[in-house]
Amino acid sequence: MQKKKLIAAGAAKVSGRRQRAAVAKPKRRSRADLLNRIVAAAADEFKRSGFAGATTAVIARRAGVTEAQLFRYFGSKSNLFRETVFKPVDQHFLRFINTHLPDIRDAASNIEMTELYATELQRFIREHAGMLASVMLAQTYESDSAPTGINSLHTYFDRAASLMSQRVRDRVKVDPRLTVRVAFVTVLANVMFKNWIFPPGLASDAEITAAVNDFIKEGVHANLGFNSGAGSD
Repeated sequence: MQKKKLIAAGAAKVSGRRQRAAVAKPKRRSRADLLNRIVAAAADEFKRSGFAGATTAVIARRAGVTEAQLFRYFGSKSNLFRETVFKPVDQHFLRFINTHLPDIRDAASNIEMTELYATELQRFIREHAGMLASVMLAQTYESDSAPTGINSLHTYFDRAASLMSQRVRDRVKVDPRLTVRVAFVTVLANVMFKNWIFPPGLASDAEITAAVNDFIKEGVHANLGFNSGAGSD
């Protein structure tokens, strides 16, 4: 009888271990889960190291996948970069265009139009500075292999220039297509290189935003041939 009890107890222990092992066995991750892991890890790594510094080995390790799995889903580092950095920037620019250009178009005056343009553009670039920095690094160091261009940025330039042309008609001195690009670069440089350009204590964020806006407004007014102090439409 005692022997039977010992055998039964041993069998129960073995069964318990098997059940625990079965419970502990990791579930097979879905394709969607693997893709989300890779994209999230890649976005962090590209933001931290840029296109040139990021490696697929590090991205795969951070995502908890193999490099073979990474390449199976994305094919190359460039494709992964496009998916995780260029594509989101493109989408953000499209939302920016659809949200703010109608307001800029309907502004009561050219002064108000320029103010809206410069203010919203500064806000947009500040919110997405990390992704934009990764794009610029990729263009600088890996121009042969990294994806090039942001499609919606060209759309943005074309639509902004068209709006300006409609407002100024034949009064313009400089081609609006050039003006909107110069204004964009002015905002981009002031936001992206803020810590390099503005030492601590020189000005608050609000003061810097206002100064950039005034600078762009002065340039637009000069381009239109107006006296900037006259407040002309």
